[in-house]
Amino acid sequence: MTGSLFDDYSPTPPSQRHSATSIDAAEAIVPLAGRLRRRVYEWLVSRGETGGTDEEIQDALDMPSSTERPRRVELVRAGLVIDSGRTRPTRSGRNAVVWSTDPAVAVPF
Repeated sequence: MTGSLFDDYSPTPPSQRHSATSIDAAEAIVPLAGRLRRRVYEWLVSRGETGGTDEEIQDALDMPSSTERPRRVELVRAGLVIDSGRTRPTRSGRNAVVWSTDPAVAVPF
C-alpha cells in the first residue's frame, strides 16, 4: 500500500469474491475509503477508553453497516483499532465487541 491508510489508495477494499455485486461495491468505494476510515478512526479516538461497538459507530456516523464494518476491519488489520476485551449489548440484546484505538499507536494526520 502506498500513502497513508487515510488517503485514497489503489488496492481494492475487501469484498466477497463470489459475489459480483460485492466486488462492484468494493470497487465503487475506493475513492471514499480513506475518508471513511478516517471518520471511523477519529470517532473511536474521541471515545477514548469507552470505545464503541460496530452498531454504535454506525449510529454515530450515520454510516451503513456494509460501509462501516469493512473500514473498521481495515483499521484492525492496520493495528490502529483493537478489540478492547469488553462487550456491550446491541439493540437486539446480543453482546458485541467494543472496539477502541490502541493508545500506544500514534497516527500522524
